[in-house]
Amino acid sequence: MRELPFDAADPRLAAAAWSRLVEPGDPAAGTLVAHLGPVEALDWVVGVVRRGEAAGARPWEQAVARWAPRLEHLDVRRELDVLTRLGGHLLVPGDPRWPVPLDDLGEARPFALWVRGRLAARDDDAGRQVAVVGARAATTYGQQVAAELATGLVAAGVAVVSGGAYGIDAAAHRGALGADGHTVAVLAGGVDRLYPAGNSALLESIAATGGVVAEVPPGCAPSRSRFLARNRLIAALGAATVVVEAAWRSGALSTAAHAASLARPVGAVPGPVTSMASAGCHRLLREQAAVCVTDAAEVLELVGPAGAHLPEAPAVQPGLLDGLDPRAARVLDALPARASAPVANVARAAGLPVADVRAALGHLELEGRVERDGSAWRRGRRPAGGPR
Repeated sequence: MRELPFDAADPRLAAAAWSRLVEPGDPAAGTLVAHLGPVEALDWVVGVVRRGEAAGARPWEQAVARWAPRLEHLDVRRELDVLTRLGGHLLVPGDPRWPVPLDDLGEARPFALWVRGRLAARDDDAGRQVAVVGARAATTYGQQVAAELATGLVAAGVAVVSGGAYGIDAAAHRGALGADGHTVAVLAGGVDRLYPAGNSALLESIAATGGVVAEVPPGCAPSRSRFLARNRLIAALGAATVVVEAAWRSGALSTAAHAASLARPVGAVPGPVTSMASAGCHRLLREQAAVCVTDAAEVLELVGPAGAHLPEAPAVQPGLLDGLDPRAARVLDALPARASAPVANVARAAGLPVADVRAALGHLELEGRVERDGSAWRRGRRPAGGPR
């Protein structure tokens, strides 16, 4: 085997090479790079292949055997040239703009990210993101809810992360863009292959104002396994994950499962009980301790203390009978709202003895809740903010 045609001792190039050499989420590669670092791990693999030592049945030999075919023609300089032409940039762990929440994935953390645009509106915003995901075959109801959630989230300064797919993903992205907010699309293929093609204009808009990101280099096609693997990135980037619509076996449920495994809150939007498009959401609510959410304010409560993102509520005036014992409450309640009444009438209305009514009226008068009107009684004229 020939030597690698690029500087494999460069940590950035080595990290980029690992993102091309193995499939996303490869556990053996993740363990190897986590323990040796990208440079030494790549050197070890090259040495094993050169010596022909990856021909056995042991797990590490099987791992190297599946990486070897790509090693023969590996040259990440080509992919980096494509990324540069697209105006993108490479991020590796440790970079100032590396999204730290991805580190929670441990050995399943991506080796590098191929990015067009920015993953956060500001460098200190990495944790202010919520993942909004759901069905591709979304209903009008689901798309409307997803757009409204995204609009409310970005209005609160929280970015929206999704997968750029048809249906709920696209509605969430459009909702964020329409409110001039920040949104990030995580792709299963390279950032030069905007997929699905029908969303290419949307994804270009996201790249221009937000971020489009992949863990595989340009030129890589999306595949089912890569879609499933990228869901862990969506879940990790979001401080919480919200599923708007999902069928019983929807891929969005895998994003929710990844979020739960990372101890991220999971929200689910309920739908009609007759709608198969919401069956997965109802399953999350019933079986997996997801939180029922119906608007952006409830989603925001998932990522912060209850009510922390909500406007201050107006002061609530005390109720008419607040703080009264049962007898006094019945007497005050029996008085007309705007007129006066003699004691006998109040006693009949309250269903109490006259003596009890007189005693209660005496205490209420001391508190300013009632006042005399000749031989009758009426509710007192209280200052604003007093008991009602």
